[in-house]
Amino acid sequence: MYLPKSFQTEDLVELHGFMQAYNFATLITQHAGAPFASHLPFMLDAERGPQGTLLAHLARANPQWRDFATGGEALVIFQGPHAYISPSWYATHPSVPTWNYAVVHAYGIPRIVEDHDTLHHMLARLVDTHEAGFTQPWRMDLPPDYLDKMMRAVVGFEIEITRLEGKLKLSQNRSEQDQHQVAEALGQSEHPLDRGVAELMSGAVRR
Repeated sequence: MYLPKSFQTEDLVELHGFMQAYNFATLITQHAGAPFASHLPFMLDAERGPQGTLLAHLARANPQWRDFATGGEALVIFQGPHAYISPSWYATHPSVPTWNYAVVHAYGIPRIVEDHDTLHHMLARLVDTHEAGFTQPWRMDLPPDYLDKMMRAVVGFEIEITRLEGKLKLSQNRSEQDQHQVAEALGQSEHPLDRGVAELMSGAVRR
């Protein structure tokens, strides 16, 4: 992606934290000569490989998993909050509107997980992670025959990350006063995405 230096982040801990916070991501591969995308929850194993390994699964009926056999590179896009930025929030004029946003692009070659126990562990970990905040977390203690049937309906895969690109476009190219005013305006918005950008900007301004 287009990555001006002022918006680029290369801190691995920060990139991993972002991917875990916004783990419902977009998997993009080439399918029959054209881009193909699926929207999936991903898990990150930060300790596997120099830049970590992504774990996920697709419906077996989804043809995208068959593209993995080519050995081609895949792209996974993690999208954070984003917001329209009005020039009326700037102290510096003239100015034009823009858009603030945060994304991470992860690249690597997908590999299908064939082992039944490994796939079971992946699915259980995904469930446990997202159930953790509930008062009474649901556990994957399903009848064995039903669980096996459900597992046969999906294809697990992993992607060892070979390249990471992080872009936090948070008005860093503006004056500190402009940054504070934009963050303040977004923080007062009724829209959750606007407030999410304000939170990211507050951290960026403090650095």
